[in-house]
Amino acid sequence: MEFIQNIKQKFGIIGYDYALHRALEKTVQVAPTDISVLVLGESGVGKEFIPKIIHQFSSRKHNSYIAVNCGAIPEGTIDSELFGHEKGSFTGATSMRKGYFEGANGGTIFLDEVGELPLTTQVRLLRILESGEFIKVGSSKIQKTNIRIVAATNLNMIESIQRGKFREDLYYRLNTVQINVPPLRFRKNDIKFLFKKFANDFAEKYHMPPVLLTEESLKYLENYSWPGNVRQLKNMTEQISVVETKREISIEKLKEYIPENIPSISFSHSETFFQGPSRERDFLYKILFDMKKNLNDLKDVTFQLIKNHTDSRFIENNQQLMEKVFGKMIHNRENSIFQLEDSSKPSSEDDFDYEEVEEDLSKNESSSFSLQKKEIEFIQKTLKKNNGKRRKTAKELGISERTLYRKIKQYGL
Repeated sequence: MEFIQNIKQKFGIIGYDYALHRALEKTVQVAPTDISVLVLGESGVGKEFIPKIIHQFSSRKHNSYIAVNCGAIPEGTIDSELFGHEKGSFTGATSMRKGYFEGANGGTIFLDEVGELPLTTQVRLLRILESGEFIKVGSSKIQKTNIRIVAATNLNMIESIQRGKFREDLYYRLNTVQINVPPLRFRKNDIKFLFKKFANDFAEKYHMPPVLLTEESLKYLENYSWPGNVRQLKNMTEQISVVETKREISIEKLKEYIPENIPSISFSHSETFFQGPSRERDFLYKILFDMKKNLNDLKDVTFQLIKNHTDSRFIENNQQLMEKVFGKMIHNRENSIFQLEDSSKPSSEDDFDYEEVEEDLSKNESSSFSLQKKEIEFIQKTLKKNNGKRRKTAKELGISERTLYRKIKQYGL
């Protein structure tokens, strides 16, 4: 933990979130190797720190480190930029040029927004990953390079593959190790530290006292969805620091700088961070399935508690909760048990019709039939996408293989 703290301090990384620490731990662990790494995360989360850390803690740290934004280079010139060109190979090529892969030989190259690469360039990149070989534009001579590739994207690569925008073989070559950088909405407890750091930095930069948040303003920031993540928070803090004359920022003033708040849903840190509308919809389905399972477990526990409990005071004190779970029920003081309002009065606990209560519960389950149908469709779609491989499917769904096997058997998939 102390080592991770030192890394955060060295690279200016702020936050104590578990998922962030886990990403940093994986980064340090793979740094001494030469395997390729794919960094996933939404725009603005700080993916660019990962390749810098990898390079710094690798045996290549004394050689070149080059960061390339693949989305910012025009399609017509990107091959020349990456692999170089010979003189006269195209209009305007007045001299021979070394590409990034040749210039960074022995070092590390960071391919940011790798999902934006044209398909023809992807073929060239695949060859470098497989054999370390490349050919300059306009040349027939094969050249070798010894380079470590770290790639990053905010796209959903599986969807890009399905749409024919990205090569599947290249994806698996790049994705030897995958590191997920969590979005800011999953790091609510880090927002106050990030805001304070940015506020102090801009106060020093512009020679003014740092801005402060009221307690109400801080809660508003923590509940905001932050589509632009850390970058958006930093830009907003700089804007407030420069424009506002009062140093304490009220919630009314804060709302002038960010859109009306949209409640966000906190997901488990173990989940994969999906991008794109369809993936977010599927992710929401999964959360609903988990909620349904938790509710069913609660019903089971409560029912067993009622069945085994004979203390009338317990029943009276918890009747309101039980009615919410099981529907309207009446306490029979004589026998210290519950019965359904429209059922006959039992003479003893042994005569109590628990099957009737279970039947009432099953009626309540009918409302969740459509949700179960969505669960089946979601599992089927994920199985199909992973060619029936249960381990990959379970990993993508965020459940254990045992749970997945039980679901498959339960639904006859």
